[in-house]
Amino acid sequence: MSIFNSELTLELLNKMGTNTMVSHLGIEFTAIGEDWLEAKMPVDARTHQPLGLLHGGASVALAETMGSVAATFCVDLKTQYCVGLDINANHIKSVKSGFVYGKTKPLHIGKKTHVWEIRITNDEKELVCISRITMAVIDRR
Repeated sequence: MSIFNSELTLELLNKMGTNTMVSHLGIEFTAIGEDWLEAKMPVDARTHQPLGLLHGGASVALAETMGSVAATFCVDLKTQYCVGLDINANHIKSVKSGFVYGKTKPLHIGKKTHVWEIRITNDEKELVCISRITMAVIDRR
């Protein structure tokens, strides 16, 4: 049984990013599982740092996007929403071109906080970045 709300679809996930940093960076959600989401992001001029490598900030943007969206679709959207509280990332391997692929899974889903792990790999499935985001679950007023 899925941990996500029943309205979650790839079409909805990808539509949510329209006219945001998500679409500017070319982030696209590609798969939904019982307790995980996957997305990809191009490694090109939009996501490069000055030396022509994937910018660490772009990896963090991918990680935060994935963790935030995953947490959001685990709560009752009529009564709650999620915001980022803390994020960290370890950059393991550089990437010059192609795509990077993220997969996020929960480490903790509580009433007031969530903790999500995001593993980002390259085209060869090598680990590029490992990130963890803590989300605050806020009651709507």
